Amino acid sequence: MQRLLIIEDDPGVLSLLRRSFAYEGYAVQATPDPLEGLRQLEASPPDLVILDLMLPGLSGLEVLRRLRAQRPELPVVLLTARDAPSDQVLGLEAGANDYVTKPFALEVLAARVRAHLRSRTSARPEPLRFADLVLNPAAHTAMRGERAITLTAQEFRLLSTFMETPQHVLSKSVLLDRAWGLSYLGDPNVVETFVKQLRQKLEAAGESRLIHTVRGVGYVLREG
Repeated sequence: MQRLLIIEDDPGVLSLLRRSFAYEGYAVQATPDPLEGLRQLEASPPDLVILDLMLPGLSGLEVLRRLRAQRPELPVVLLTARDAPSDQVLGLEAGANDYVTKPFALEVLAARVRAHLRSRTSARPEPLRFADLVLNPAAHTAMRGERAITLTAQEFRLLSTFMETPQHVLSKSVLLDRAWGLSYLGDPNVVETFVKQLRQKLEAAGESRLIHTVRGVGYVLREG
């Protein structure tokens, strides 16, 4: 399930976008607070960001600059009432991938979101690396040093989630959202079961532990 982060301070627009994109099958994070949006970006990286330019406290351009420093490859669609060519040039030169002016047609915005996500997923994904662990999404293979590790599809998704944000403590709810999707309604303790299975496979030849428990908080991928 592809994830969208929407940062928009107009409550009506925010509600409309959240409901519409959730209905289309996206996992949607939405907030009117630019600082909260940046925190969500770090805690649970999305596949695309819809960003309003006129935000309280922190301008959309400043959010864009900070976002680009963290995730230079992440598609960003600006959404704003500013329709002057100079404003569009400023936004695009600051690192936006697209610029949609208000009032907008929802179907046009949705089409642009789909186009940017297709462009991103069409590129061959690079292997994920941490310590001596290598995960290759394109080939669906995992290696610990020279040792190949056989993973189920769900184990692969969970390990990918850890490797996308190493050194960050991830709660069960974040792991469920990112590795199982917002539509998952089963037992949240499934995370513990899969973490145990991953540890067994990653440490099968006596290797050091990489997935650690942070009691009362969640799990983290780190050495030592």
